[in-house]
Amino acid sequence: MKLKASIEHKPNIPTASMADIAFLLIIFFMLTITFEVDKTQVTLPKTTLRNEIPKKAAYVSIDPDGRIRQSDGNDQSALVSGPEDVLSMAATAISSDPSKTFVVKADGGVPWEKVDQVLDALKRAKVRDLRLLSDQRTVDDY
Repeated sequence: MKLKASIEHKPNIPTASMADIAFLLIIFFMLTITFEVDKTQVTLPKTTLRNEIPKKAAYVSIDPDGRIRQSDGNDQSALVSGPEDVLSMAATAISSDPSKTFVVKADGGVPWEKVDQVLDALKRAKVRDLRLLSDQRTVDDY
């Protein structure tokens, strides 16, 4: 005589911990994401050297039309009227952190006088760590 099981077990996948895993992934991505504070599109000059830029560096950008944007490294970059505003922002940032890094990002077609005015404003604000952003190419690329 054949005995038949009274309870049939269907195969299933345990889904109780799926919400926990999704929640942990969301937290992981929220903690590891970094946002770019300066999104000004410029064509950078070429170089063969490369230095890393600190994450909280302040940015001053000059776009192809000569407009100046600035960011203190925490907020998105904002359009300013001229080098005087850059001087004001830099002096404020240096007063709170004397070792603050400033990055100048200028389009390759911008007249040098415009870049010189921004560099002069940063110099008057007593910026010690100043970096000029460029497009890195290796020696083989030339």
